[in-house]
Amino acid sequence: MPRGYEVEILEVKAKRIKIPARARLVALDERGKDLTTRQFAALLGEPTTFVIGGADGLDPAIRKEASLLLRLSALTLPHALAQVVLCEQLYRAATLLTGHPYHRN
Repeated sequence: MPRGYEVEILEVKAKRIKIPARARLVALDERGKDLTTRQFAALLGEPTTFVIGGADGLDPAIRKEASLLLRLSALTLPHALAQVVLCEQLYRAATLLTGHPYHRN
């Protein structure tokens, strides 16, 4: 859990995040829910904004505002790798939503 100046840094970073008015906020968090690819694809039925925390995580205000806390892996992932994993899942979800055959059928 961050302390002292780390809390201030998280608060400053949280204020810089701009979430579109009608978008659902999904915060990527190590304590979040695990979803299958199909469940993840179902999230994309409405505008969704994903927020990935840095090395110190996310400000508690962002986590509280999120409609869903989502975990990409039980492993700790560097920020850049979490972005790649999220992009891959967005691609897979988009292919499912457009009717492309899914290899797990």
